[in-house]
Amino acid sequence: MAISREKVILAYSGGLDTSFCVKYLIQEKNLEVHAALVNTGGFTEDELKNIGDRAIAMGASSFKVLDATHEFYDKCLRYLIYGNILRNNTYPLSVSAERVFQALAIIEYANQQKAKYLAHGSTGAGNDQIRFDLVFNILGQKLEIITPIRDLKLSRQEEVEYLKKYGVDMPWEKAQYSINKGIWGTSVGGKETLTSNQYLPDNAWPTQITAKDTRDIILVFDKGQLIDLDDKRFDHPTQAIQALSEIASPYGIGRDIHVGDTIIGIKGRVGFEAAAPMIILKSHHLLEKHTLGKWQAYWKDQMANWYGMMLHEGQYLDPVMRDIETFMEHIQGRVSGKVFVRLFPHRYELHGIESPHDMMQSKMGQYGEMNNGWSGEDVRGFSKIFGNQTMIFHQVKESNK
Repeated sequence: MAISREKVILAYSGGLDTSFCVKYLIQEKNLEVHAALVNTGGFTEDELKNIGDRAIAMGASSFKVLDATHEFYDKCLRYLIYGNILRNNTYPLSVSAERVFQALAIIEYANQQKAKYLAHGSTGAGNDQIRFDLVFNILGQKLEIITPIRDLKLSRQEEVEYLKKYGVDMPWEKAQYSINKGIWGTSVGGKETLTSNQYLPDNAWPTQITAKDTRDIILVFDKGQLIDLDDKRFDHPTQAIQALSEIASPYGIGRDIHVGDTIIGIKGRVGFEAAAPMIILKSHHLLEKHTLGKWQAYWKDQMANWYGMMLHEGQYLDPVMRDIETFMEHIQGRVSGKVFVRLFPHRYELHGIESPHDMMQSKMGQYGEMNNGWSGEDVRGFSKIFGNQTMIFHQVKESNK
């Protein structure tokens, strides 16, 4: 009679790290591995099937796809757009944001399965270990977390050699990079990103540059959300994001390398491609410049920067995040209209907007041209009063010399 093994839910992506975990948990821990992949919009059906087939071939007892694409957008991505959030003015939190929602989906699945163990493939030197562990510890029902790569302090080459020992055949030339795909962008880490001075080679980028001709596109926002692209209305903003990605990614738009401070205190460097997120964020920001008041924009920027930092550090479940979301959603009431964009290889241009809420189109006056709402005498009086406090400071300063 076969002895039943304890069940472990493995947060699985199909990459090198989680492939190692499948074999290790079976061979070294004698656990029954159930692989679960959380799709946040970065995989095709064929890719998901291939990943699942590979997990089963390596010995996993089951493979489950948990689709969190809509939930990820509804509960997180739209707030990143509302806030025009770029970490260090560079990175659209492509992986940072999705990791929390992958962890939320995994912990819900693990609790449903009444598993005793939960495993993930994070190393001990990155942010993801904190993001996963935080959610698992907060919401887990007496689950023990297993992290083989972190605990064994393995290099990628050591993982490769272990898998080769058990006859696992993977495209090893790609295994030198850690690639994470999601609807909000794809990150690429390894080799060159471990240095401070090298750039990723062309073949390391998941999407190759094939578009050569310029192309004009029109993005339509309704209360801060992208709903229409080139006169095509979508049922859900995730579809608009994916459609824009298909158009813009072949231009090589949104490629960059982010350098930032990790949760654990060390500097980190990672490449990413995020054509749709970069165009959406910058287009939305331009529309806000025309439709928001000065202090609305100022305070939203402060809150958005804080929101992005908290999300990056895995603190999505903190109640203050819901408070900030309420503010950012409320302020989007007038952020509606069209944004005109031109695409080129490696870059794009924002050509302008049309909106019924465009504050440039007021009858008060045109900047640098003619005014209709005040006189020259009004401006002289305003300028005098506007400088009163500074004038008083300098008068007092002079009298005390």
